[in-house]
Amino acid sequence: MYHDAGTFCIAALYRFTPFNDPAAIRGPLLDACLSHGIKGTLLLAREGINGTIAGSSEGIEAILAHIRTLPGCDALEWKLSYNDAMPFNRMKVRLKREIVTMGQPDIDPLTGVGHYVPATEWNALIADPDTILIDTRNDYEVAVGTFKGAIDPDIQSFREFPEWFRARRAALEAEGRKPKIAMFCTGGIRCEKSTAFALSEGVEDVYHLKGGILKYLEEVPESQSQWEGECFVFDQRVTVRHGLEPGAYDLCHACRRPVSAEDKASALYVEGVQCPACASERTENQRARYAARQHQEDLARSRGKHHIGGE
Repeated sequence: MYHDAGTFCIAALYRFTPFNDPAAIRGPLLDACLSHGIKGTLLLAREGINGTIAGSSEGIEAILAHIRTLPGCDALEWKLSYNDAMPFNRMKVRLKREIVTMGQPDIDPLTGVGHYVPATEWNALIADPDTILIDTRNDYEVAVGTFKGAIDPDIQSFREFPEWFRARRAALEAEGRKPKIAMFCTGGIRCEKSTAFALSEGVEDVYHLKGGILKYLEEVPESQSQWEGECFVFDQRVTVRHGLEPGAYDLCHACRRPVSAEDKASALYVEGVQCPACASERTENQRARYAARQHQEDLARSRGKHHIGGE
């Protein structure tokens, strides 16, 4: 796990497992993270744990060891990457209804999910003309990058996926098709639920990318890659490229969407206040609050400090 000195280790992790009392887990987990200088966000629910954290390699190793002692977490999934800067401002451990929100209470990935496909075998699967490739992520994530030939559901949240999938399946059945369905997401957790959902709907031939896009970008050489663009991640790196190197996007601190160099050149872009994607979505009062927050951040930066009050 150890990496060059001076870099931060970033761990994206999840595990579906029954937690009878997530609240009892929260305090000790938060204390452990704080004591090791870890920052990021972890979500706890009755269905398990999910999140991304960053810190020293030693600190991350200690927290992963702590999490693996939790009920059913001995087979915890995680992916590591490294960055020269800390990608989070603080440490949060939150209690949620779901560790990834789909809004389908009867879906339990522990009862069955699609076939896992390793990153090294993914290209062969999606090259099959009988395979329908579906990106399960939100629209702003897909806009940054996706696999060649993937279907974009054009959803704003994962809650919309079940309705979209039912409609899409009906259209396929009307064509008389019974294809193989391959799904993918950033780290694999959304596909645990999306493939479990597809199975519950009676679809049998369902596959998903084990470890998600992050594992693919880590393991598959760029010269052999079917990935186009960059991959959105939910931390201050914003996006990553092959080899999990930081990408070229910034983040709009008003709507949390990725911002390209082209976006920043737009007359609709105001740093910390709005971007072209959200310029028409915010009220004057909201923009005034964002502007005040940005002013405080600029002041802190000019004094060599880091302002996190508006996070």
